[in-house]
Parts: sequence; structure tokens; C-alpha cells
Amino acid sequence: MRLAFTWTLLIACLAAVAPAPAEAQFRRMTDPATGEKYNVELSYGFWNPTPEFDISSESLGIPGTVIDLVEDFGFEKKRLGDFRLTLRPAKKHKFRLGYVPIKYDVEGHVLRRDIIFNGQVFRVGVPVNAKADWKAWRFGYEYDFLYRDRGFVGVVMEAKYTDINVDLDTPALPEPEFARAQAPIPAIGLIGRGYLAKNVSVTSEFTMFRLPNGEDDEHKGSYYDFDIYGTINFSHNVGAQFGYRSLDVSYTVKEDFGDLNLKGYYFSGVVRF
Repeated sequence: MRLAFTWTLLIACLAAVAPAPAEAQFRRMTDPATGEKYNVELSYGFWNPTPEFDISSESLGIPGTVIDLVEDFGFEKKRLGDFRLTLRPAKKHKFRLGYVPIKYDVEGHVLRRDIIFNGQVFRVGVPVNAKADWKAWRFGYEYDFLYRDRGFVGVVMEAKYTDINVDLDTPALPEPEFARAQAPIPAIGLIGRGYLAKNVSVTSEFTMFRLPNGEDDEHKGSYYDFDIYGTINFSHNVGAQFGYRSLDVSYTVKEDFGDLNLKGYYFSGVVRF
């Protein structure tokens, strides 16, 4: 978390101190970098994160086992789609939407230890079908309080809607056992962009939410989202991005627990108009 915030702050500082072109200073006219003239921006790419999923689900007063879905069920690294939309009605104001459908599944995996999930015991040596379905939505507003021709610094306010569903199924059970957690999560953060050249930029963004620890230990949660990427703009309308994103969600609801982490590189194409 500290490293993510530090990177975002460094990019923000780069944008703050980036000089305007001499001609623009002299004429008091703006000369925006390539890719900064738009009202709508669409991007779609492929994210290849490493998954780390730990969950536990209680039922009927029976505590659940902390299950590592990667170690216990062999979930493997896979490519995920990443869709983003930005509406920009004015220079410093942006409305943003993002969606990543996250799905992992495995069939007939033989357990190497006994586990308890949702009140049911899954014995060692039993083949189990496992599926994790995580829909990660982002709805946000960005205000760039410092905006220059070669970068900007802004604050981000978001509602991150998270819907996580984990199913375990075996022939011995009449129907699958599942655990689900879904909630809109408010988040706030910082974004900064600086230009290394007129058509090459580096952007860093960090948003977070943490439910404060208090007397109620049955409800806890945190959400950390760090994104850093470089953009090459071939024109004001077309560009390409290469970046690294880390998404970390943790929740506790009574006896149910989840700690989900995705970290990895991505590549996206960008169009603007």
C-alpha cells in the first residue's frame, strides 16, 4: 500500500513540476499533449494477473477451513479482459466506468486434505469441481485540480461494486455448496499523469477503502487498487497502454472470510473521440 501511494505521489509531482512549452508560455495559449483532446475515451485490454485467493465459509455453527483456492484446487494464472470508459464533459472533470469479469474454475480436482466449506466436509481423495466468479465494477468521478499541458494531478472518488461467488461441488452432494459476498464499496484516491514526451505519458493511480477496526470484529473489510501504466499516443484518437495493476480485497462477515489478490501486467488499446 505504501509503495503504491509513493509511486502515485511521484507521478503527481512530475505532473506538477512539468514545464509548459516555451511558445505556450509566451503566447499564454495551451498546447495539450497528444491524447489529451477528447470527450470520450474507450479502452479494452488483457490483464494477466497472478491469483491469490483465501476463503472460509461457516454454516450451522460449523467453522470453515481457510481454503487456498490456488494450492487446494489448482487455480491457474489466466488472461482476463479489462474494459474502461471515461466521459469527459470538461477539461478537469471525468466520469469513469470499469469492468473486469474474473472467473476461475477447475473440474475433478482431487483434494489432498479434508476441508470444511459452508458446513460440509470435503474429504481427502474426493474429486471436486471448484469455481470462483468475481465481478469487479468501478463507477467513479475524477477531478483534476491541477491540470497542465504536460500532466495533471487529480482526486478520485469511486463506488466499487464487488460480487464474489465461490462454488464447490462433488458427486456426493445433491447440489453445490456456495459462499457469496457482494457490496458497493466507496473508495477515494489520487491520480497523477506526467509526459515524458508530447505523446508518451506515465500515469499512476491509487484508490482505497478500509473499514476501521472497532468493537465490531464480525465486520471488517478493505479494498486497495493500484494501477500504473505508460501510454503511447499515435494520435489524439488512438493509443496503446502497457501497465501493472494490483487489486487487493479482504472481508470478514461474522465467521466468513475472504482475502483475494490479483497482481500482474496488462496491455490495452485506446480510442478517443
